[in-house]
Amino acid sequence: MTEYKQMKLINPNWDQHGYIQVYTGDGKGKTTASLGLAMRALGRDWKVLIVMFTKGGNNYGELNSFRQLSDKIADNLTIVQAGLDRVIYKSNECEKDHKQIKKGWNLVKKAVKNDEYQLIIMDEANIAIDMGILDVDEVVKVLKSKPDEMEIVLTGRNAHPKIVEIAHLVSRIEPVKHYWDKGVHARKGIEY
Repeated sequence: MTEYKQMKLINPNWDQHGYIQVYTGDGKGKTTASLGLAMRALGRDWKVLIVMFTKGGNNYGELNSFRQLSDKIADNLTIVQAGLDRVIYKSNECEKDHKQIKKGWNLVKKAVKNDEYQLIIMDEANIAIDMGILDVDEVVKVLKSKPDEMEIVLTGRNAHPKIVEIAHLVSRIEPVKHYWDKGVHARKGIEY
């Protein structure tokens, strides 16, 4: 018997296991990274659910791109906007924000329970948790109950320590330099 055959494999099916990923930090690129992952998964015929917490409206370039996917790929993609057509802050949040976000959360819970997707992206979920709109303990409970093969991604600033603790991968995207600091506003095709 060779040494290789004597090694005990911890998880021989590691490539079939789904993990919890978190993209957080104050830098630009968290949503962009998660949507790139969605495109990669769709290219492998995965069923993908993207819930955009705190984001509504149609003024996002990525939504325009997703609308133009081939029928074969589009059949595997569900996008839900669980937010109003504006950026949400503590100073402007209202009951309508809470209702939209909770509708999106209920959809995620159902999708996890029913094992409907191979990849679920909870875009800006960290913000909804940070603002107290989503209960972190409930989110943790649902994430821990996910099917073994399901991959779940949470994006947004201020990832809660309880989310970071249970995640398998955490990327903190920090700004080093940004043209916004020189007064450049969000640009169509780059920031939205």
